[in-house]
Amino acid sequence: MIVLVLALAGYYIYLFASMSSKMASSGALSGAPTSSNGTNVLLMGLDTRNDQNGQQLPATILSQLHAGDGDQGGYNTNTLILIHIPSGGGKAQAFSIPRDDAVEVPGYGMMKIKEAYGNAKADAEQAARKQGVTDQHQLETVGREAGRKLELATVRNLTGVSIDHFAEISLSGFYDLANALNGVQVCLNQAVDDSDYSGAVFPAGTQKLDGAQALAFVRQRHGLPNGDLDRTHRQQAFLSSASHNVRGVGTILNPFKIANMTDAAKRDVVIDDRWNALSMAWEMRSLTGGNTVFQTLPIEGFFTLNGEDANRIDPATIRGIIQSTFYGKSSAPSTSAGAPSSDPGTGTDASAQGPSGAPVKSDSDGGVPCVN
Repeated sequence: MIVLVLALAGYYIYLFASMSSKMASSGALSGAPTSSNGTNVLLMGLDTRNDQNGQQLPATILSQLHAGDGDQGGYNTNTLILIHIPSGGGKAQAFSIPRDDAVEVPGYGMMKIKEAYGNAKADAEQAARKQGVTDQHQLETVGREAGRKLELATVRNLTGVSIDHFAEISLSGFYDLANALNGVQVCLNQAVDDSDYSGAVFPAGTQKLDGAQALAFVRQRHGLPNGDLDRTHRQQAFLSSASHNVRGVGTILNPFKIANMTDAAKRDVVIDDRWNALSMAWEMRSLTGGNTVFQTLPIEGFFTLNGEDANRIDPATIRGIIQSTFYGKSSAPSTSAGAPSSDPGTGTDASAQGPSGAPVKSDSDGGVPCVN
């Protein structure tokens, strides 16, 4: 038995070392401030049908993703989740930032927060072309770095906290992660049929989704009672269930699953260059310990921005909620009736109603919270 444990440990160290050497890294946080109390991590889900070289995903993959012919979508960050991991570990607190929140984007003015990345990317690529750059991979690299840097700055300005690390995952990453785990369990409050859009067609109750189904699950917004806010809760539930699966004995003791997961990470995930795979796994252990509370930052209403529907928000309220939940204190007035209560040292009371409904708890019902 001891020999088996040592062999597995050696194999996993080898896999993480290999992942560290081959996983894409970014310098977008170079020179950015760091936290003095705990660690703040931003997860960014990128809505693109292109790979890291800027090449369109193969048609066979696109058909599995139910994501159109590759011309749809752009470089919007449709998933933004800010996670606070307390010093020394403990309960992690996570907030989703709705993608249609209208915010001040440095250098661009008021726009939806999801659009910061794509606008910066397009402008950086245009500038590079004017300087004579023609290689598609180089253009993609320059553009994505600019997009990451502006998205990080926008989230930092909105929330009032430093971001120590980030991880970026593409559409195909959700697909690959679910497949690497041999499926992810989810639970729906009612049956859905979104076959005309995301491809999500599921019965009510708990069910196991493969990669294509999992992507449809996290992408659906049509036909849901609260639209994009319900999609945000879906993303939280997916991460909750996936993290529960990752820490399960069936994964930890299965070297093939671990190998599949590290292979997926090398293809689909970009992390900041302050991290490597081993330090990332160590710092994110709270997420895979079923000890995370996911909430969604509140909106004040809706209005039209640049001809499109957008969420009206109160940045002062958001900063107050973030400070109260992450650090047990408030640096800004909180006027939201739905703002969570705070308890210094532990953050939000997970049993209370959060700013946008009940929190999604990663340790609820065996890691499978039910959502719309």
